[in-house]
Amino acid sequence: MQKRSLLVWLAAAPLAACGFRLRGAPDFSFRSLYVQAQPGSAIARELRRTLQGSGGNLTLLTEPAQLPQAEAVLDILSEQQERVVVGLNASGQVRELQLRLRLRFSLRNQQGVELIAPTDLLQQRDVSYNESVALSKEGEEALLFRNMQTDLVQQLMRRLAAVK
Repeated sequence: MQKRSLLVWLAAAPLAACGFRLRGAPDFSFRSLYVQAQPGSAIARELRRTLQGSGGNLTLLTEPAQLPQAEAVLDILSEQQERVVVGLNASGQVRELQLRLRLRFSLRNQQGVELIAPTDLLQQRDVSYNESVALSKEGEEALLFRNMQTDLVQQLMRRLAAVK
């Protein structure tokens, strides 16, 4: 019995000492943020939802009239979804696609000083394609675009938290 508990302790000790901890709520250097984006922007909508649910020290301002009160303004300059053919079969039909989601953003303070210069974030996924199951592939593409969108929002959150 003592050997077993010693082995368990020896296996658990390196894991406890590695410094692993769960990622907590992000700590932003600004207390209020206004997200400026095109109407209907899916990334802006998910970002707002993520910021509101983050439980940190940040107040998200949502009304355009509140813009002058924001300590920081996140400008979502563009977001693009792309489908690029990367492979054809012997008969010239599409065999493989690359899905890309590109986001361009910048962050500035109340005085207009850029905290983050215009920056591009890119997510891409490769997906096989078969015309005989086009409907299911369309659903798979939509799911992949949603996953890429979530990944971009998480990257953006980390960038915002890194601003000092």
